[in-house]
Amino acid sequence: MSEQESRALNRVGTFQLAGEAQGAALVLSQALSFWGGIDAETGDITDHSHPDLGNNVAGKILVMASGRGSSSSSSVLAEAIRRGTAPAGIILERPDPILAVGAIVAEFLYEISMPLVVCDISGIISGDRIAIGLGEGAQAIVSRI
Repeated sequence: MSEQESRALNRVGTFQLAGEAQGAALVLSQALSFWGGIDAETGDITDHSHPDLGNNVAGKILVMASGRGSSSSSSVLAEAIRRGTAPAGIILERPDPILAVGAIVAEFLYEISMPLVVCDISGIISGDRIAIGLGEGAQAIVSRI
């Protein structure tokens, strides 16, 4: 098997908010709260206790097991989407209603869509170019490009 074949990625997931996006993956080793953890003006991770402090989520495909509350994270995510400093898309292993609310509110208020997908995240590495697309039956397709 070639290195390219071993790095192939094609996952089927479930949308919490449907859409399409592409970008470099930013894989976080720990859950992140947008409230107090992200600067909505810049997209920088500002949580001083988070191992990815200083990384920037803007335009990336943010990949993590789950979000980490607080309910105010939805307003921070919606504001980041409005400002253009949010991730291009978010991939989670477990559904997160708080992040879903933020993305849904931004789509409703600002007509800006940011897909939120639940699927297996194993094998995704920071820096991988990832595409989120629409599959048959409204399934999410996550692939390495």
